Amino acid sequence: MRVIITGGTGLIGSALANDLFKDHHEVFILSRHPDKYKSSFPPGVHHIHWNAVNSKGWGHLADDIDAIVNLAGENLASGRWNHERKNRFRDSRLNAGEAIVEAVKRVSNKPHMVIQASAVGYYGPTGNEEIHEDSPPGHDFLAKLCLEWEDSTAPVEDMGVRRAIIRTGIPLTPKGGVLPRFLLPFRLFLGGPLGSGNQWFPWLHINDQVLAIRYLIENENLSGPFNLSASEPVTNRQFARTLGQVLNRPSFLRVPSLALKLLFGEMATIILDGQRQIPKRLLETGFKFQFSKLEPALRNLLDRNT
Repeated sequence: MRVIITGGTGLIGSALANDLFKDHHEVFILSRHPDKYKSSFPPGVHHIHWNAVNSKGWGHLADDIDAIVNLAGENLASGRWNHERKNRFRDSRLNAGEAIVEAVKRVSNKPHMVIQASAVGYYGPTGNEEIHEDSPPGHDFLAKLCLEWEDSTAPVEDMGVRRAIIRTGIPLTPKGGVLPRFLLPFRLFLGGPLGSGNQWFPWLHINDQVLAIRYLIENENLSGPFNLSASEPVTNRQFARTLGQVLNRPSFLRVPSLALKLLFGEMATIILDGQRQIPKRLLETGFKFQFSKLEPALRNLLDRNT
């Protein structure tokens, strides 16, 4: 296969690119700073410069490409949210989507498919309710952002291109994201749940994240939205307890919600509001998770990092 990845230097994109290349697929990573990241990938992965605004310099690669995986978007945990940062979150996502639509429109042989990134935040805070792909979108900032993000590449469907949307939960990997941030306090014997601890934590092993994306690329009958999280979600308290067991550390020092709100501002919603996300459509298609239970997933991730 030949695959283009926007956001290919990020947590999910780099794992996907390395996995595809390992299986001898041709991978093109679009980046504003290609030389900066080349050493992080095997020789042979193509690093293409792009301005993160349009298809200039790379659009021709979309001709008869097997898949474009659009993961581009500024990190939501890059700092306290304000009006300027929220605009950057939005612009970085919509510009990437519009660039892909532009590229698809211009090539004669359309891509076989587009995978469009989204997130569990699409559903907004939902308490204990089980969330499936047909659950309605929320009304907060994250939900509206995800809705626009998903819609940014919708026009490719009118051009006959298959499109799948991945509403990703919280990918776990020792290489970045939330897991290393949890590890430090636990290793200092200061770990515990965040806020009430009752909020749901829709986790996903990074290997299953990659497998699911490849599964959607390779199965030509699959399109539309898919929840990407483990089939057995846990609460934040259960996550903290399990991580403590794996690390042989206590897990009772709860961080109050007020402290998190004072520290992170509106961004604290990522930590304090959860979703009981169920990957219903993936399971119905026969997809098999390598890690559906949290404890074996954490042991695998932490053993590989020791």
